Amino acid sequence: MQPIDCRLCGNTVLVEKYSNQHTSIQWLEASATSCQRFAERLARGDRLGTDESCSALNASIDGAAAAGEIDLSLRSYPTPGKLG
Repeated sequence: MQPIDCRLCGNTVLVEKYSNQHTSIQWLEASATSCQRFAERLARGDRLGTDESCSALNASIDGAAAAGEIDLSLRSYPTPGKLG
């Protein structure tokens, strides 16, 4: 996973791109407080779903991928074999 900063609020997340459509995001801090857009929504009394995403963060990730700052992952799941 590679660190990416949101171009809106500067929050850093870890990202892995498996395809142009499939992105894995690991938040390093609670998203409800570290994401400017999520914090604004919560302050208005909105609820956040577990599958919510931030459009500014997504645009930052897509921009980084388009600029070649992050590459598509070569990992594939499930990994064949047995754990032992």
